[in-house]
Amino acid sequence: MNATITDSVPDAQGHFGPYGGRFVPETLMFPLQQLEEEYFRAQQDPEFQQELSYYLRHFVGRPSPLYLAARLTRELGGPRIYLKREDLLHTGAHKINNAMGQILLARRMGKTRIIAETGAGQHGVATATVAAMFGLQCVIYMGEVDCRRQELNVFRMKMLGAEVVSVTAGQKTLKEAVNEAMRDWVTNVRHTHYILGTAYGAHPYPVMVRNFQRIIGDEARRQILEQEERLPDLLVACVGGGSNAIGLFFPFLQDASVQMLGVEAGGEGIIPERHAARFQGGSLGVLQGTRSYILQDENGQIQLTHSVSAGLDYAAVGPEHAWLRDQGRVQYGYATDDQALAAFSKLARLEGIIPALESAHAIAAVMEQAPKMAKDQLIIVNLSGRGDKDVAQVAERMRL
Repeated sequence: MNATITDSVPDAQGHFGPYGGRFVPETLMFPLQQLEEEYFRAQQDPEFQQELSYYLRHFVGRPSPLYLAARLTRELGGPRIYLKREDLLHTGAHKINNAMGQILLARRMGKTRIIAETGAGQHGVATATVAAMFGLQCVIYMGEVDCRRQELNVFRMKMLGAEVVSVTAGQKTLKEAVNEAMRDWVTNVRHTHYILGTAYGAHPYPVMVRNFQRIIGDEARRQILEQEERLPDLLVACVGGGSNAIGLFFPFLQDASVQMLGVEAGGEGIIPERHAARFQGGSLGVLQGTRSYILQDENGQIQLTHSVSAGLDYAAVGPEHAWLRDQGRVQYGYATDDQALAAFSKLARLEGIIPALESAHAIAAVMEQAPKMAKDQLIIVNLSGRGDKDVAQVAERMRL
């Protein structure tokens, strides 16, 4: 694999080819530059890395297991399927990896107040958790629709001492929550740090979040070599903004034998305003600080999106994913709501693991791909979160 895929991207301005960059109001240019400088200093600081490693191990619960899903493997009749168990981390998802890294950065910068956006609520819970742990004020923005469908996580954030602001503008989901968080940041930038939850937004967020999440792939690589003595044939992860996927994929990008599949939210099918599959129905545009693939109409107006999964219900995709798709290094498909719900049930009943609806999209893709592959091949799927938050919603859909 061409080394430039990992070594020269992004460039110094945060561009992944034509994607990425920094498209923000003048008020935010200095804090973003400050964040960039502090992040790259911290990246080279052994004390920072040692502190982060300590909390990831003793508070977050890393390393997460790489688990052979034996019954799912037999059921699908194809390759051995391994689950990277991010669902077993403290707070129940991969989001805590990035939240922990960013809260340590915020403390280095002397910030006393933390804000975040959240869709499915897992990033909000992770942010509220680390803010409580370090005694910082915390405000979480969440769309009104998502507050209703993820009520359990709203309660969890409040229990942790965070203020949860229900956003009633627009579609009342993740895009609007990001808008409100950015407005807050502009107003309170001197003492506030915005812990953005995915590999999206203005530079340095995409590269910074990817680097905090790459521990997923670094661990998975070591673990599969220990267990199978070779690399996997296929990596699979769901893609909303794309942090869990880029975290798994990045350490394998230069291994040409390893194929990668990112799975977007197909909603009710690739019908305008009934899905959130940006690579199926999107085009190049700028949204919320960066240039990437966006679901928009011919006038550049952001289209409505839909997914049964609140965490994938977003109109844009991380710029590094757009770049990797252009390079042909990662393939991107989608799973519909019905396919995700079927995968949710299958994993629960075959493996005793209830996945997040986001992760169920990745399981759905594995259910489709595995029967086409040989039995001596290996798949690693990122089980990015657990499904406690989704049980009531799924029970209602399935009339359980």
